[in-house]
Amino acid sequence: MQVPGDMFPTDWSPPPVEFLNLRVLQAGQEAPAQRCPPKELEQEPPDSQEQLFCNMAGLCQQAVAPEFASGGSESYVNSLDYLLQEKRMLLEKYSLPQQVIPPVHPGETVFLPRSHPLPCILDSSHIKPRNHLEGLFLSSPLAQQLSLLRSGLLSTLYLHVPDCPVPLLQWLFQLLTWPPETSLGAFGLLWDLSVDGLFCQSDEDMHLWCPSLPEVMEAFHSLGAHIPALYPLGPFQHGSRVLRSEAGLSGNEQQDTPQEVALDISLSYIYKFLTLCALAQPGTYTDGSLVGLIELLCRASLDVGLRLLPKADLQQLLLLLLENIQEWPGKLQQLCRTLSQVSDHHHNLLALVQLFLDVTSRSRQLRSQLSLVVIARMLGQQETLPLWQEKTHLSLLGRLLSLMRPSSLGQYLGSESLPPCQEQQPKASAELDYKACYLCHSLLTLAGVVVSCQDITPDQWDELQLLCIQLDRHISAHIRESPRAMHRTKLKDLAAQTYIRWQELLAHCPPQAQYFSPWKDT
Repeated sequence: MQVPGDMFPTDWSPPPVEFLNLRVLQAGQEAPAQRCPPKELEQEPPDSQEQLFCNMAGLCQQAVAPEFASGGSESYVNSLDYLLQEKRMLLEKYSLPQQVIPPVHPGETVFLPRSHPLPCILDSSHIKPRNHLEGLFLSSPLAQQLSLLRSGLLSTLYLHVPDCPVPLLQWLFQLLTWPPETSLGAFGLLWDLSVDGLFCQSDEDMHLWCPSLPEVMEAFHSLGAHIPALYPLGPFQHGSRVLRSEAGLSGNEQQDTPQEVALDISLSYIYKFLTLCALAQPGTYTDGSLVGLIELLCRASLDVGLRLLPKADLQQLLLLLLENIQEWPGKLQQLCRTLSQVSDHHHNLLALVQLFLDVTSRSRQLRSQLSLVVIARMLGQQETLPLWQEKTHLSLLGRLLSLMRPSSLGQYLGSESLPPCQEQQPKASAELDYKACYLCHSLLTLAGVVVSCQDITPDQWDELQLLCIQLDRHISAHIRESPRAMHRTKLKDLAAQTYIRWQELLAHCPPQAQYFSPWKDT
């Protein structure tokens, strides 16, 4: 018993648990005025829990099924399903969209998956065997020839021998497109035979076999490249072996290496050998062939599977091919026009510009001119501006910069009307805003390439300062940031970084004296 005034109770028994007994609840609902302490729980054995669980299960079933009464909200019972639906609605209302400007270009589908390599037959009809072993090799089937190649016996047969048969070199070059277990031996032998031949010849008679442009195209086709992706207009005739059946070999080499890795290995071998040819034989290719070869390599580099792989071998090769062009000022315009049509996506063209390293004079000229041409093409101004005049890049860029504001790009991209349904209009408007900011991001990056490739002189100081003013007026001031549009934040960050870089160029290049004192001579 508890004495009145005590601070602590003497009865520590737990309170009654009527809510666990369904019959008590039902009785309470029927006659609320005659409620009494339950007797069932007192008579239940302590170790019997079956009835307790049944009662709890009945209550849970009643709680899961929500009831809606017309009388009011008192009869509404919440459910887990409704709580989950409420949570999804809340997340949809306040969640951020996933539309962000991607750091990697989308790429193009150039190389298709190929389960078996194309047949590659050694044409020995014009080769006269020098000994019995060479005759046995030339008359053997392809599987045995490949076995001799992997074992290294061909090095003993042809290394340090003058006048290596050209059909053998062509055969080895085509084998670079086979799986790594074959292409590794083919590249090693092709490299050793070519370098050994250079050392065996005199400076006057130095000659190195180099694959022609159709032979390089044939090798790319063997790797899975479809001809429309390489040359949409088809300016070159295909080799005879390209038109053969593409059925796999009997006996057959399986692609144990992943497709992208095997493709990258084969392309690396091809780039390395073409680099040797460009170094040892600079005059092998004509200017037209060099332009075509550069276009072919650039198209192949945009393959979807190669986007994240390093391209150091290709970049080194492109620098050498640019240096080997004889009529450089004349071919620069043709090269820029050709490369600006390699893709229709602005981010792919930006990746193409960045493929050329900023380390040589010709590469800097190509980067600057090609960036300006791509910007003009994306804005529909390629035929209206004098893009090929010397020392006008900054002034032309100023005229293009005023067209690069996101609102103008949105009008340019949204020439077709918005959906008539009002429910779809906000979604379509948000998608159009994202596309405009994405395009502006690529164009602004290209504009930074144009400026960085210029040697800013004092007489160009005012032009660059005007570019800074236009950048702030037409782009930075027109970007309204929002937590639901992170692509705008990324674009505004790029505009700020570009503005800072241009201001640093202005700080390192003092302007002409008459810019500050135009009335000095008066």
